Amino acid sequence: MKHLFDVRDKAVVITGGAGVLCGTMARELAARGAKVCVADYDEMRAHEVCRQIEADGGFALPVRIDVLDRGTVKGAFSCALESIGHIDVLINGAGGNKKDATCAPPDTFFDLPDEAIRAVFDLNCLGTIIPTQVFGRYMADRGEGVIVNISSMNAFRPLTNIAAYSAAKAAVSNFTQWLATYMAQRHSPNIRVNAIAPGFFLTEQNRFLLTDESGELTPRGRTIVDHTPMGRFGEPDDLLGTLLWLVSDASRFVTGVVVPVDGGFAAFSGV
Repeated sequence: MKHLFDVRDKAVVITGGAGVLCGTMARELAARGAKVCVADYDEMRAHEVCRQIEADGGFALPVRIDVLDRGTVKGAFSCALESIGHIDVLINGAGGNKKDATCAPPDTFFDLPDEAIRAVFDLNCLGTIIPTQVFGRYMADRGEGVIVNISSMNAFRPLTNIAAYSAAKAAVSNFTQWLATYMAQRHSPNIRVNAIAPGFFLTEQNRFLLTDESGELTPRGRTIVDHTPMGRFGEPDDLLGTLLWLVSDASRFVTGVVVPVDGGFAAFSGV
């Protein structure tokens, strides 16, 4: 059991891999010897993450992907497979919220535009399902693999003002459990599917809700920190231990779970 958390030579594809959280995951996995494909809609940012990885001696492959376009997903799959030779892990990290899909006052839920709600649902839910269909078919044929989805604490406790995002992430958690059962029963028990549910991390998608233009906490941001027993927002590195556990053989008998990484937010009643 000496190499329980070993990820050396594992081939990992990360959608949304140029983002703050997934970029940190990509760098850490590469630093530990994994071969990482950074798949992102923003090709320039994907190249930048890969340059950072290569500068530190790791292997990284930048690939443009639109997780809602099956053609580009298939192209990313083919590129990764041809360049690396195999694919062991898919991390579905693409996702996010839209300001137009939030109903912070003076906006109301009743006025949320259809297109904004649909965009959030599509990006988070369909944007997880489509890559899973493409990469998961390969894992099913091979009889082994690991899929890690990125859910959210909003899937456990819906937050005010972000109905679309909370519901979309709840769908990701439900899909994770469904797919874990499907893969194990219909294809191979050596295909594991789990999810990480980050608590509150400052990202480009939520910064406008949690901090003001000067960087000070908004009332909403202060409420979140006050209801997090550890008393702070998460930092990208806080996700890495859970990720390494789920990707490696350390979790070889774990499938269908959604792991909160939230500083105790879900455990605190507010009293």
